[in-house]
Amino acid sequence: METFHLIPGLPDELGLDCITRLPYTTHRLVSSVCRRWRQLISSSHFYYHRRNSGATRLLSCFVQTLPPTYSTTGWKLCTSLAYGLTLFDPLTQSWDRIPPIPHYPDGLPLFCHIASTEGKLVLMGGWDPETYDPIVDVFVYDFSRCGWRKGKDMPSNRSFFAVGASDGRIYVAGGHDESKNALKSAWVYDLRSDEWTELPQMSQGRDECEGLMAGGEFWVISGYDTERQGMFDASAEVYDLDSGEWRVVDQAWETGRCPRACVGMDKEGRLTNWSEWEAAFQVGTCGVVIGSQTVVTGSEYQGAAQNFYAMMEREEGENSKMTKINVPEEYSGYVQSGCCVEV
Repeated sequence: METFHLIPGLPDELGLDCITRLPYTTHRLVSSVCRRWRQLISSSHFYYHRRNSGATRLLSCFVQTLPPTYSTTGWKLCTSLAYGLTLFDPLTQSWDRIPPIPHYPDGLPLFCHIASTEGKLVLMGGWDPETYDPIVDVFVYDFSRCGWRKGKDMPSNRSFFAVGASDGRIYVAGGHDESKNALKSAWVYDLRSDEWTELPQMSQGRDECEGLMAGGEFWVISGYDTERQGMFDASAEVYDLDSGEWRVVDQAWETGRCPRACVGMDKEGRLTNWSEWEAAFQVGTCGVVIGSQTVVTGSEYQGAAQNFYAMMEREEGENSKMTKINVPEEYSGYVQSGCCVEV
């Protein structure tokens, strides 16, 4: 029987290495070469092979306001804010926009959450941009195919929850339900099986909490219970991915401070607040860790222009090196949240 190699005339090991070195921007075109290439490029095995070979690229993905749309006469067509997904490549300093979700062509669900794993971007929850009703939709963007697919809905409505991603799974915890009750429940979404599994509950409800992955742990930071609306707690709860158990970390965060999008972690495992690093982003701060650096956005004061900085990892005894990023006008809008994407 004739053997079909990945690349005719080459052993499959060499063929795999050649395909591995192709930039992710070519994957959609390469997938159309043949069925075997399409199956290879869409597999998690290929993603991890590329990552282990150092062939993946780290990008920032932002939920960002879109530029206003104008008619031919110069009148603004839309007065309400619409959000889209922006990609920033720190290596090439290039900017791009992810195509809109077909179900929401005019803008993302408001206050939606994003996370990324295995070269895919997962968007979930938020409010319908037209009705403001909370939704349970889950959408998955595949960078190798440059397209969206519908994932299995979230088990229940929840807004302003914590989210984290690791090894093909998306973890969610806390937030509030349709009646504004703070939630202590947690779930995990398996990207490969498209299934949700309930996790043990946290010790308390945590509305408007923030999620952070650190090693093999999912941190759910601050938030507040139903009876303490807006009174942000100083504690965090940490879910160990191996043991499947939660632990409480007291005094992990500043009491009364909203943690949304501005939480980081230093080399010693202490939580940090990105807004404290530079006067340029005191309001609406959002930090996205990309390898050894962090892209931080925010404004000096309410209503001021949005600033974008790259913060290099600190060496012991040295201050962080801050570099202002030049941003094209169409990508200078307010950033609501973000995550790192490895593709």
